[in-house]
Formats: sequence, C-alpha cells, structure tokens
Amino acid sequence: MRISAGEKIFYAINYVILSLASLSCILPILHIISLSLSSAESITMGQVGLWPVEFTAEAYRKLVSGTDVLGAFRNSVLITLVGTALNMVFTVLTAYPLSKQYFYARRFFTLAIVFTMLFTAGLIPNYLLIKSLGLVNTYGSLWLPGLISAYNLLIVRTFFENIPEELEDAARIDGCGEWRLIIQMVLPLSLPVIATIALFYGVGHWNAFFNVLIYINDSSKFNLSVLVQNMIRSQSLMSELAQLDPDAFRNLTPEAIKSAGIIVMVLPMLIIYPFLQKYFVKGVLIGSIKG
Repeated sequence: MRISAGEKIFYAINYVILSLASLSCILPILHIISLSLSSAESITMGQVGLWPVEFTAEAYRKLVSGTDVLGAFRNSVLITLVGTALNMVFTVLTAYPLSKQYFYARRFFTLAIVFTMLFTAGLIPNYLLIKSLGLVNTYGSLWLPGLISAYNLLIVRTFFENIPEELEDAARIDGCGEWRLIIQMVLPLSLPVIATIALFYGVGHWNAFFNVLIYINDSSKFNLSVLVQNMIRSQSLMSELAQLDPDAFRNLTPEAIKSAGIIVMVLPMLIIYPFLQKYFVKGVLIGSIKG
C-alpha cells in the first residue's frame, strides 16, 4: 500500500515527538547512573554528564555498608511479591464470576465497584479503619486497602468476557469443575492480561510511599522508596557515613550516594519490564475492548 505525502509527514512528526519523549526519560536516568559511578572531584567540578568520569563504585559500597539499603530492599521485595500475589488472586476470583451473564446481581456488583472509582472515604476514615483492624505498623495495611483495583478488575473482567463460552461448555461436558476450569483453561488463555495487570500491581507496590509513611512506624520495615526519600532529604547522612569511615568519605559526595540509592530502587523494575513488554499492549487492548 502506497503511503501519501501527508501520511509521511504525520509519521515523521510522530517519530520526532516519540523520540523526544524517550530521550526525556532516558537522559535523566543516564545522568543519575553517571553520578553514582563518578569520583567526588568530577562531580564537584560539574564534569559529569551522560557518562561516568573517573569510574568508581565506592558510592554503592558505602550505600550497602553505611545504610540499611539491603533491609529496605528485602522489605520492598516482600511487599511487592506478597502484595501482587494477593492482588492477582482476588482480582481474578472477582472478575471471573462478574464476566458471566448468569451470575446473579452481576450488574449491581459491577456498579458498586465502579462507584469506588468515583468516591472514596478519605484519608482519616481509612486510617481509623486500618487502626481499628489492628493493621497499623504491619504490611497488611499496605495490602488490604488496595487488594482489588477497580480499574484492573474491569480490564480482567472484559478479557474473560471475550473467552468463547463454547470452550467452557466443552470443558464442563468433559467433567471439568469450576476451579480446574479457571486454573487449567481460563488462566492460560488470559496470560497477556494477567501479566499486564501483575505488572501494574507490582509497580504500585514497589513504588509504595505515601501509605508506608502513614501506616508504618517502625523504620526497620521501611521500603526502598521511603529510605531513598529520607536519604535525599536528610542532611545527616553524609556525617553518619563520615563517622563510619572517614577515609572513604573523602571520595564521596552526597549526590553520588543519593544517585546510587535511586538506581538501586529503579533498577529491578527496569530489568523486569522487558520480559513483560510483549504482553503489555495486547493485554490492555484486549481487556479494554469488548467484541
């Protein structure tokens, strides 16, 4: 098919805009990586751009030995893995019956779920509820309030509606029960939307910040997001590191330590995303469009 001159101009403009948008995301990350791997002198003199100057990994070594970054990393992994698993189990078990026309009060429950997307109780009632349940200073306070996302639930429900009913009827004729039907037939067919929604939930848990500040009081339970934010705002971090190892401190700057903490927080999601990217667009589109 021949492309007209107007379409060529349209595609060229799109490529330029998308390239600029990509660079606006990539260049800051490259700069932060360079800061975390550059010497104190080069950072102080403003010589660091997109590539490390006088390469050194001292910032990462001091970050591990001088802060609780490993403990915060373990907390983030725990929050993300358990939280995402709970989210997926309850989202799938809620979306599947709502996708069936024969489910009683299907419309009522769907409207009730949509209602929560428009109106919420507010911060203080939510905190009082979590406190009355005895979940303050526990990770349950992070998992329970967002156990099911209404937006993600509607996407999964719409995806399930697109699965031909003839497949399920054939499975039932062969003696397949409901649980076996979901696990062995529905979930394998729904892999794109499952991977996409799991990515949504996982990123949300990994970047959890506000809820951690509100509900978690014990600093040993903080995740990476809160730890890095405290590092960026704290003016006492470098003095603590200086007392720990005065000789090594001479080769470090606050910018290098903070940049190393940001990279440690961002890197896991950057590694995982390429493996789920092939499901991302397909899962969202199929789960958002019925027909």
